[in-house]
Amino acid sequence: MERRISYRVVEEETGLRIEQFLRRRGYSRGCLAHLKQRLGGAMVNDRPRYLNERLQTGDVLVIHLCETESSEQILPVNLPLNIIYEDEDLLVVNKAAGMPTHPSMKNYDNSLANALAWYFKEQGKPFVFRCTNRLDRDTSGLTVVAKHLLSSCVLAGMTVRKEIEREYRAIVRGRVEPLLGTISAPLGRKPGSVIERRVDFDDGEYAVTHYRVLSEGNGHSLVALKLETGRTHQIRIHMKYLGYPLIGDYLYNPDMESIGRQALHSYRLAFCHPVTGERMEFTAPLPEDMEQVLRGDKKGK
Repeated sequence: MERRISYRVVEEETGLRIEQFLRRRGYSRGCLAHLKQRLGGAMVNDRPRYLNERLQTGDVLVIHLCETESSEQILPVNLPLNIIYEDEDLLVVNKAAGMPTHPSMKNYDNSLANALAWYFKEQGKPFVFRCTNRLDRDTSGLTVVAKHLLSSCVLAGMTVRKEIEREYRAIVRGRVEPLLGTISAPLGRKPGSVIERRVDFDDGEYAVTHYRVLSEGNGHSLVALKLETGRTHQIRIHMKYLGYPLIGDYLYNPDMESIGRQALHSYRLAFCHPVTGERMEFTAPLPEDMEQVLRGDKKGK
């Protein structure tokens, strides 16, 4: 993967070292180390420069990122892949329910990473899997994948600063009351389990979820949820804590009458592009199995 990014230095940036200039744009230590190791990693007015050199008004700084290695542990596999947006720096994928994000011992060749490894291999391009918002296997919907080290570190910083807006859709049984609200309950590991979490007011981590009911149908409610924090299984545990667990959730509410997986969908993502700064927003329609529950059709798969 090769990417060249150009910047023009304005008056307010005169005198900054190249390293300072880039740090202001979200370059991590890893990104800067990558540039330092490469001749021509940073060019000013078509001349190679060290990162400790200073910039002047009107200078044109060109950064050259070059990655030639691929993720060794990810097997390329030809799997269905729904890419809804792609440019030089990132992809936005609408992940299907039942597809793990990362390979694991029991899911070595059926993950989103495997599908993307195949996608890039077919183009003759190296691929390192860098997913910004990892979704659980049975959660469908939008996820962002960075194409190179810079977009990955900038997106990671935006995640820490809560600058990526994430909205989900979930289905629960019955009528949720009140119709909107905020759930603030710390989350921690459930004793004796490496997977399950629980509300833990003594030792748990701060966690906040905002919700509102969108509609009711067939004895179920469709709920919109916005994450203020991103703890493991946060929505699933918070809705159970409220008294309305997600249907189809094998860990926290094995109510499989209407759907065979947790009824949770990553519906909307909004953020500023990690390189251009452009405001971006994406939505993915509710998948068919969740629509079937609301319509009262036979069990979704």
